[in-house]
Amino acid sequence: MPYSAKHKESTRARIVEAARVLFNRHGFQDVTIDMVMASAGLTRGGFYNHFKSKEALHGAAVSSFLMGRGADWRAEFDVDPANPGPEMTQRMIRGYLSAEHLGDLEGQCPMIALPSDIARANPEVKASYQQLLQAMVGLFEGGIEEPALADGMADGMADGAARETALAMAALCIGGMVIARSLPDSELAQEVRLAALVVAQKMAAG
Repeated sequence: MPYSAKHKESTRARIVEAARVLFNRHGFQDVTIDMVMASAGLTRGGFYNHFKSKEALHGAAVSSFLMGRGADWRAEFDVDPANPGPEMTQRMIRGYLSAEHLGDLEGQCPMIALPSDIARANPEVKASYQQLLQAMVGLFEGGIEEPALADGMADGMADGAARETALAMAALCIGGMVIARSLPDSELAQEVRLAALVVAQKMAAG
């Protein structure tokens, strides 16, 4: 008797989540299909019923963060992307640049955990990474306070300035955490994280 579509979807989700955690912990190159399937409690033979390659799984694992572990993380910090605004942006910044996020290696955003892997990945994986970045920038852009924009700007110019600021904030948040993650248990790592937090909050508030 063939498995139901619901069972197949559930099994696929288990594989993706197992891979996401392992990629965060070990990096793409050091994770094998056998490792992923064992972590998911499945046999290797079932892998190709769901994915054509490890690279395809990589893309799915990156994409899954937004509405998977990322959604849980946003709920923990009371971040609601459906209600963008200055306070929501500040919550996002505080949560993203928090000590808790830095210490959660398995649950970290792939933009922090996997930048080198993504740079070497295929276009599909890079598109998944870009999707995460666009989501962050969109939330920031919708919540930048008016003082952050110059007085007297035309609407189009103001929109451009808001997007520029949002992109810079995202780069600061991600880059700050990438550096901090690269310096584990270091006083400098915490200095970098806190400096990025302070500056990003100032940028959001203008």
